[in-house]
Amino acid sequence: MAEAQTPPAGPDFTEGVALDFAGDTLLGHVGDQDVLLVRSGAAVYAIDAHCSHYHGPLAEGLVVGTSVRCPWHHACFDLRTGEATRAPALSALSVWQVNREGDRIFVRQKREQPVARGKGPVDSPDRIVIVGGGAAGFAAAEMLRRQEFRGEVVMLSDDAAPPVDRPNLSKDYLAGSAPEDWLPLRPDNFYTDANIELRLGSGVAAIDTTARHVVLAGGASVAYDRLLLATGAEPVRLPIPGADQPHVHTLRSLADCRAIIDNAKGARRAIVIGASFIGLEAAAALRARGIEVHVVAPEQRPMERILGADMGDFVRKLHEQHGVIFHLGDTVAAIDGVRATLKSGGLLEADLVVVGVGVRPRLALAEQAGLRLDRGIVVDAHLETSVGGIYAAGDIARWPDPHSGENIRVEHWVVAERQGQTAARNMLEQGEAFETVPFFWSQHYDVPINYVGHAEKWDEIAVDGDIAARDCLVRYKRNGRVLAVASIYRDVASLQAELAMERNATF
Repeated sequence: MAEAQTPPAGPDFTEGVALDFAGDTLLGHVGDQDVLLVRSGAAVYAIDAHCSHYHGPLAEGLVVGTSVRCPWHHACFDLRTGEATRAPALSALSVWQVNREGDRIFVRQKREQPVARGKGPVDSPDRIVIVGGGAAGFAAAEMLRRQEFRGEVVMLSDDAAPPVDRPNLSKDYLAGSAPEDWLPLRPDNFYTDANIELRLGSGVAAIDTTARHVVLAGGASVAYDRLLLATGAEPVRLPIPGADQPHVHTLRSLADCRAIIDNAKGARRAIVIGASFIGLEAAAALRARGIEVHVVAPEQRPMERILGADMGDFVRKLHEQHGVIFHLGDTVAAIDGVRATLKSGGLLEADLVVVGVGVRPRLALAEQAGLRLDRGIVVDAHLETSVGGIYAAGDIARWPDPHSGENIRVEHWVVAERQGQTAARNMLEQGEAFETVPFFWSQHYDVPINYVGHAEKWDEIAVDGDIAARDCLVRYKRNGRVLAVASIYRDVASLQAELAMERNATF
């Protein structure tokens, strides 16, 4: 029996709609394709209705000037061109021709217009080298070509796999609900077609800032005119007996995730060490596979340091409702085969262990090269390091954040991608300050948590709504000023908070 087809949404735009349709947006269709009408001032635009990242519903997003922002993960699209102007979306959307006939609007076909790109072909510098194959490195390479840079782009990655959608590794893919072919950020032929030289398994041993080349682990050198360091972070490994056993895993790369999935096939019980976002997302994914999960962590509440006590209690209860067993205020002292000894003296047995106790930035190259460090690589507002021509982006970069007024380093996927994009434009002499408000999301079963801003410390938490009811906006304040906002099912409010922070508005 054939599956029932979902009918197209809203009115048929080929039959026309009133020019004065209510609101800023109207969801409809052309044929079997969903299309979104957007009013911006006196102009009306038509664009594909779903985000190119995870198919988020743009009709439920936020219109800002001539752009629309996705409610799920805060991607942004230019209504005039369809270009994905902010990660995590990378692919453009189609724009549609809008015709006004009297007091009605008709949309019948896509507009034949290329996506807006740079100001024109860019021939200088001759070669840009990117060290790192993660979010920042990939986003930079992709943006260089989108900006019509015609010089050489060389990506040096010590990973065995091309750049992947890393957030999926602790979420749907680990849970078994997403196929592996969803993971690559681009298909393999993208790099050839875009003339990006991607060298996998290419570790970099040193940087010669005088000769302007990098030295590979095998001894070969690669010259650069501009260099982007996007080496990311590496998982912290526990210095305890038994942590090097085959069934004890960290989760950072595709290879890590594959190893956990392979181990999970025959596992009945798992221990997750650490109640961080990665640890708890892994716990949720393993529960989806029917594995008994025990979480061991030294804190009294999961994620209290980031989200506060009330949100921490909510997260714990949510996981307990799904069968996760917590051992908080404790640590694993040793692992002997399937038996883990806790510091408290307790014993747990598990045939799978996932260690999620945090990451540390990979700074060895920067230190060797003499770059200025301060718990990360110090960069200016343009993401340039203390050595001219060398930029840094992603988990390693500590930049002057105009919203908090502090120099901060953030380990978020979207921040890394957006920094990679800004660094790419600045390596082409565009002089763009990185002023983006940090954003991340976390998924726990059917509950998404969005977070905008950055609050390492606060003196007040203001809750709008009901955390337990999964309907809330939580503001983290210091001296009366909102530094960050966490939300559950308040997508538009989260976007509005992000916009207010960008504009330094009080809210």
